[in-house]
Amino acid sequence: MAYKVSQDPRTDIRERSYVPELLRGLAITTKHFFRNLFGTRDTNTEVVDRTGTSLVTTVSYPEEKPVYPPGYRGLHRLVPREDGKPRCVACYMCATICPAQCIYIEAGEYAPESDESQSRVIEKYPTQFVIDELRCIVCGLCVEACPKDAIRMDTYEHTKPEYNRQGFVFDIPKLLKGPAVSHPSDPWNKRDSSKEPHHAHKEAHTRIGEGLVQLKTPHSVGAGHEPAKLASGEGVAPNPPAHK
Repeated sequence: MAYKVSQDPRTDIRERSYVPELLRGLAITTKHFFRNLFGTRDTNTEVVDRTGTSLVTTVSYPEEKPVYPPGYRGLHRLVPREDGKPRCVACYMCATICPAQCIYIEAGEYAPESDESQSRVIEKYPTQFVIDELRCIVCGLCVEACPKDAIRMDTYEHTKPEYNRQGFVFDIPKLLKGPAVSHPSDPWNKRDSSKEPHHAHKEAHTRIGEGLVQLKTPHSVGAGHEPAKLASGEGVAPNPPAHK
């Protein structure tokens, strides 16, 4: 029952005993206890949008799992090719850029007489590809650095608990998952082998500031061809006189 609080709590025996306030607090706690125990509970993963009698906002994992937002960086995975092998070409770009040094790679080479066109073009492949998820800081730099789209973090899964440290070390069998990915720019879609193309380059290339140097195509070096003509004149410009 509500009552008027005195101006000076020291002169009121009810305030000094703390019994009314204690009973009021217990009543509030009991009301929420039975409301959450017997009331209907909304299982919406967005806890702020839950409605219903129960006010419990705890996610009962693993029965209830929150929906990760788009772009969430989850566990790593190696992207497979159409033949089931990883797209990784063992270039060490991801291991080099990793600030936590949690990626370990060992490279191997395909046999030159390999019958698979992908293997003949790529040449190198990872014999070992290991990621220590305990050391990973989930920065995503390995995904950005990979030139072949061979590693992604789009699994929308977080690191699962394990009983020992070895369980957090992911190798190729644990990383290779997901649908096969193929791009039009893949070299095995353009070339039959890793040998030098037969066609000549369309134009000669040079560095900035090397305009006075003879320009030669790679196929003309040592082959007896004439040097390419400069755009500004015939062949090589004469050297300027030395200043005294």
